[in-house]
Amino acid sequence: MRLIAIALVATLLSACVSAPRPQAPAPPPRTVEPRVVPPTAPPPPAPVAGFRVPEIMQGPGLAGIIREPAPVLLSRFGTPRLDTPEGDMRKLQFAGAACVLDVYLYPLAPNAEPVATWIEARRASDGQVVDRLACIQALSRRR
Repeated sequence: MRLIAIALVATLLSACVSAPRPQAPAPPPRTVEPRVVPPTAPPPPAPVAGFRVPEIMQGPGLAGIIREPAPVLLSRFGTPRLDTPEGDMRKLQFAGAACVLDVYLYPLAPNAEPVATWIEARRASDGQVVDRLACIQALSRRR
């Protein structure tokens, strides 16, 4: 009688076990589309050994800053709080009560004058990121 009870329990438990489900095939790898350069931007210069073309920030409201040399930026924002050269790169930092604007200048070709390629803006009080365009307007002498 005990053997019958054990066999019955084993039979009931085996009914609870499910068969493994077939796994779906893995999705195909995603391809990354090449970045399209807007037609208004000049084509990037041909690569030169040891020279890397910098990434250039793009967006609305950056005209008059991006691709401009340091003298143009100095006439627009005045004397920078920091002027830091590092190799062929230069960083200008302009500060006011509202924000701090860091402008990074890199040459677009070997032995060329560095031009603004990237900007970052943050609050002067706590360093939190702020709207770049609002900071540009707050610090700009030309309104």
